[in-house]
Order: sequence, then C-alpha cells, then structure tokens
Amino acid sequence: IRWDNKMQLQFIGAAQTVTGSMHLLEVNGKKILLECGFYQGKRADSIRVNKNFDFFHPAQIERTQEITYTLHRLFDSKALPRIPVFVDSPLSVNATEVFRLHPECFNKDVFKIVLEHDDPFGFEYIHYIQSVEDSKKLNDIHEPIIIISASGMCESGRILHHLANNVDNPNNTIMIVGFQAPDTLGRRILEHQPKLRIFGDEYPLKAEVVEMHSFSAHADHNDLVGFAKNFDQKRLQNIFLVHGETEEQTALTKSLSQIGYKNISAPKKGDKFTL
Repeated sequence: IRWDNKMQLQFIGAAQTVTGSMHLLEVNGKKILLECGFYQGKRADSIRVNKNFDFFHPAQIERTQEITYTLHRLFDSKALPRIPVFVDSPLSVNATEVFRLHPECFNKDVFKIVLEHDDPFGFEYIHYIQSVEDSKKLNDIHEPIIIISASGMCESGRILHHLANNVDNPNNTIMIVGFQAPDTLGRRILEHQPKLRIFGDEYPLKAEVVEMHSFSAHADHNDLVGFAKNFDQKRLQNIFLVHGETEEQTALTKSLSQIGYKNISAPKKGDKFTL
C-alpha cells in the first residue's frame, strides 16, 4: 500500500481474544476494514458480534478430513479396532467432497492411500450424515462408534445434541481437538466441570475427556518465533499480538524481545496506532 501521510491502524476485533480479527485501516483519507474471521465464543456473544454478517458457521473445515484420514491409517494398520465412524456435520461433509475432487493437491502419503484404497476419506467404515433425521438415529446406536461433529467451541450445531446424549455415560469419551475459548461449553468440558448446562438443562459430566493438540491448524509459540526470525528487524518496526490469551501473549512478547524486537504491543479493543 502506498500512502502520502501517516497511516492509522485501529483494533476493533480479536483484541486480547482468540477469534474475530477485525482492523480498521485509515490511509490517504480512506477507511479500509480488514475483516479476518468470525467471532467464536459464548453463543449469545457470537450472535451479537456477528449479527450483521450474512453467514456464520464455526465449523472446523479441513480438521475433519485430517481426523478421518488419520483414522483410516490407524484402522488400516490395525492399531485400532474397526468400528463405525459417523461424520455428522453438513459443512464438513460438503468440504470433504471438495477434497475428493482435487486429488492433485494431496501429499505423497495421502496419494499412496488413494492408489491402494481409492478414497482416503470414504473408507468402508465411515458414514457421512446430512439429514437431521439420520443424525437423531445415532442416539439409538448402543454399540461402539465414533461421532465426528464439528463446532468451534461446542456452542452450536449438532454437537450439542450428541453431548446432551452422551456426557453422563462414563463409558463414553469426549475428544476435543481444537482450542476452546473461556466461558464456552467446550472450555467447561476441558475443565472437567462436574455439571454442564446444555439447551437449558443440567447434565453431569461423567464421560472421559481427552484433549489433543496435534490437530491444531495454528502455529504454536516456537513456530511464531521462528517466523519472526525471517524478517529484517530494521524494516519491521512494530509487532501487534492480536490472537491469544494474556498469558500466552506475555510469553511470546518475552521471546520476541529476546531475539531483538523492540516495539511489541498486545492492543486492547479500540486501541489506535499511528504507523
């Protein structure tokens, strides 16, 4: 961007939170809104913040395909017993079809499975659920199954019905593979809170809870520091830490300072900077 005067940058979204990046750029007398993602948090807050947008669906696209591919390899190697897998998320089902249509984008490992088994996302034990009726029928299955249901923070969608039907059974396992923001149902599950409120009703949490970080789509602390090392510090004059909780932002600020960066800020909502 070329500008004649100083440029102002204001943080109006995702300031000291983990989702909902939004920045207002003022340059050459013009205002440019940089909207980088929907807010995902408590359901009421999500509706309030995103109400002016035409589309809101906090699904974990691509992560579902990573999980089904991993299950494919585990089943194929006999590391896990073969049990039925149900992907109960319409958007994830549609995204999987996009993956199927573009095998030229697969890496060598996935392509090898394509040659051996034809479809890495549609092996014989996986079932993709589209209709609400078929989703409800999963509640009547009493044999071991895996249900993959995408919803960012367990605050909306079909995952709520599956949680309501399964959290009180100690034989069940809830595996969470994504970050859960504070004050969300997903975070309360990770905190092993003894009682959960779902659809206005209270349910005891007796199921086993497992958290996996290996499916995260985001760079971690070391990745971000490594990324920052690639820049010319004489030219990169300011670093703004937008996403992340306070504790992690503080640790990242320290690490960036140790490799030579000086002007590092963790702006609050509404903060404005002149560049």
